[in-house]
Amino acid sequence: MALSRATFAKLSPYPYLLANLEPPNSDVPAARSNGRAPGECRPLTANLSSLSHAQGSAVVRMGDTTVVCGVRGETILTSNIPNHRASNADTELRDYDLLVPNIELATGCAPQFLPGGPPTTLAQTLSTRIYSLLHSSKLVQPDDLRIWHTRPSERLAADQDAMEEDADDAGDTDGQYVAAYWVLYIDIFFISFDGNPLDAAWAATVAALKDTKIPRTRYDVDTELVACSRKDPKPLTLNGIPVACTAAVFTGKETDRPADGKHWLLMDPDRLEESLCDESVTIVVDGKGKAMRILSLSKHGGVTLSPSVLRSKEFLGWAGKRWKEVATAVTSQQT
Repeated sequence: MALSRATFAKLSPYPYLLANLEPPNSDVPAARSNGRAPGECRPLTANLSSLSHAQGSAVVRMGDTTVVCGVRGETILTSNIPNHRASNADTELRDYDLLVPNIELATGCAPQFLPGGPPTTLAQTLSTRIYSLLHSSKLVQPDDLRIWHTRPSERLAADQDAMEEDADDAGDTDGQYVAAYWVLYIDIFFISFDGNPLDAAWAATVAALKDTKIPRTRYDVDTELVACSRKDPKPLTLNGIPVACTAAVFTGKETDRPADGKHWLLMDPDRLEESLCDESVTIVVDGKGKAMRILSLSKHGGVTLSPSVLRSKEFLGWAGKRWKEVATAVTSQQT
């Protein structure tokens, strides 16, 4: 028959996917409707410094899913932060909302996103998950966003007694204190949507932050303003390259052919495969150092997957391979 693989997948998606994953001939390897093996991900490409009016930017393409991410920095004085305390140095990024992600699913990126409507549930969910990953992975170092100021020596001597009383609350060390912070607005824009949005959005976020360079600053006490220099901007010091790897779980339950309780993990599912699966799992790994670190593991929907499957060498091996692919794409494009 002259019909293409994509046509068969649209005409009869469930039976066609099951027939490819469990072929009648044992000599034929298991495949998916799009021709990929179950553990095979779509090639990922990253292009850094794509936007000219942002502190950092990246365009990431993963198959037919394409994401643009731009990072813009703005300063905020500590005097304008309600309940600011320098003693909470471990949680200041979250407490003061210094990392602000926002996701937009553009009109035309997929048929279900129509113009003129409010933000979709998917966009809000993705923004929340990106926000959670930014803090749980500790990707951005707090010191990169602090703007320090040193008190003049004569003023330091005059205020010595007062400083000793409230040094812990003011965060004053040898006359230095945090006068302001950088706030990073991370805008993620989907221009093409073909499934697995979290992995693509997170890869674009990591790539854009790796490209981000913050201007060098100083705090002016007289004007109570932060002055920035255009010369020699300072890059962010990221804590590794965490990579998200998502797999969908296909059970074939909508087919007449019995699957005998079997299930298949489909790494990096496309939009069609996501519509055929009710369960997914996302693992975030980082290969920094000698051993692969698991930063987070989350499962959504369904009751098929067991802890033994998530700890299997096959699944972790797929995640490790994906980390190498994404890390290579991001670092090779760094300017």
